Amino acid sequence: MTAKVTLSFSDETIEEARRFAKRDGMSLSAWIDQAAREKALREVFTAHANAVARAGFDLEAAALADAREAELVDEAFFGGRPRAA
Repeated sequence: MTAKVTLSFSDETIEEARRFAKRDGMSLSAWIDQAAREKALREVFTAHANAVARAGFDLEAAALADAREAELVDEAFFGGRPRAA
């Protein structure tokens, strides 16, 4: 479903949007829709990253620990031999 809305943009903003839409082979409406959607997703992802940081999770350290644990399991099972693909 598509909603029709009236928006106001500065002359500079709409000129740049038209140029980018043309460059991307899109209508102005489609380009602005995509830009708004991308901005909304960035806001959601940023809020999530901030929440993870506030919770004190260190995702990089956890990922490195997981990788090290996988190496230890491989060593225990395969004794340093390459495992079959």
